[in-house]
Amino acid sequence: MESLVNFSAMGELWRRFWGAVAFYTILPVPPGAAVRQVAVWAPLIGLWLGSLLFLADGFLTPMPLLPRSGLVVTLGLVLTGGFHLDGVIDAADGWAVPDPERRLAVMRDSHTGAYGVMAGCLVIVLKIIALGSLPTARFWLLTGAMGWGRWGQVAAICLYPYLRPEGKGKIHHQEPLPWQWLPGLLLLLAWGGLWWKMTGQIAAPLALTGWGLGLALGVGGGVHWRLGGHTGDTYGAVVEWVETLCWCAMTRFVSG
Repeated sequence: MESLVNFSAMGELWRRFWGAVAFYTILPVPPGAAVRQVAVWAPLIGLWLGSLLFLADGFLTPMPLLPRSGLVVTLGLVLTGGFHLDGVIDAADGWAVPDPERRLAVMRDSHTGAYGVMAGCLVIVLKIIALGSLPTARFWLLTGAMGWGRWGQVAAICLYPYLRPEGKGKIHHQEPLPWQWLPGLLLLLAWGGLWWKMTGQIAAPLALTGWGLGLALGVGGGVHWRLGGHTGDTYGAVVEWVETLCWCAMTRFVSG
């Protein structure tokens, strides 16, 4: 009987994992996926997506580095359905509004303002330039930045209030897991150790781990300071900005 219970629990975890894949990507999933408590899986999804992008990057190796990086960034947007970039755009429009009472209404508006366009373009351009400046260790950089970006979202979910009575980010608070920030943090620390063990490097893994953790907490905290909490849009903005700034920071350590 105990083995049957354990098997049932493992099956539920498996269904929730595929539910997270369905929530965060456009990839097909098996029937029966359970879209519940998906945020705890987000860092693992980031590592997985980064691995897929690395495979695509290898396939495109004959191309020069900059256009290859542009295609990799584009594929990342395709695989996520632009889910998080949309958050960057909406959050920037709300961030720019001086009146605190109007910020959430502006972010909910389907029309895109000038600040949203600028922020979205800036993220894409910075990603392409930064990734195009990183000719080596691309597997670790793709997976690490995408993992830390999604851990930043989990940290924001756990640390700060949700500002809307409903919305696309409300799913993360329907069945809250106060400890859900911990598995992803341990996973990413182990990822940094694996990089060190497999390559013999120490400075780059430590740098990306430190920047990833600091940016994840700093970006989420900055949004809370400005808006008083978070929404589904700002969760997406945290993901994109932490990813982007991690790659930009790593140009200090990995260069041609």
